[in-house]
Amino acid sequence: MISVPTSPGMNDRKLDMLIRRMGDHVDGHPGFWQFDFDDCRLVCIADESHDRMRVITPIAQIEELNEQLIMTCLEANFDRALDARYCVNSGTLWGAFIHPLSLLTDEQFISACSQVAEIARNFGSTFSSGALAFGGDAS
Repeated sequence: MISVPTSPGMNDRKLDMLIRRMGDHVDGHPGFWQFDFDDCRLVCIADESHDRMRVITPIAQIEELNEQLIMTCLEANFDRALDARYCVNSGTLWGAFIHPLSLLTDEQFISACSQVAEIARNFGSTFSSGALAFGGDAS
């Protein structure tokens, strides 16, 4: 059985302080923030009651993408996107990082923001969330 920490490492209050320290043009409140990070507009949604957190950014409208671009995003999820992912919701292609809130560290959150910004920036070229590629062709 997997145990969950009895005292959470991360919560809305701590995440709010971290986002306001590291982000630019922060707008929102505990549980929902929009902010600029590394020249990318990110959204962070946290839900303490379900112990989940996600960092997302819109990349493109799905109707504007061809089948090959969508397939390349799925392939990148396997070997180049690392902890971030390409995903689709409501007709939009998003960059996303999803993690249990209570287990999240400051360093993991900063890495999450960086990776989501990178997959958005690298969409259409390397489709990578950073310098590392896991067991695949990073071209």
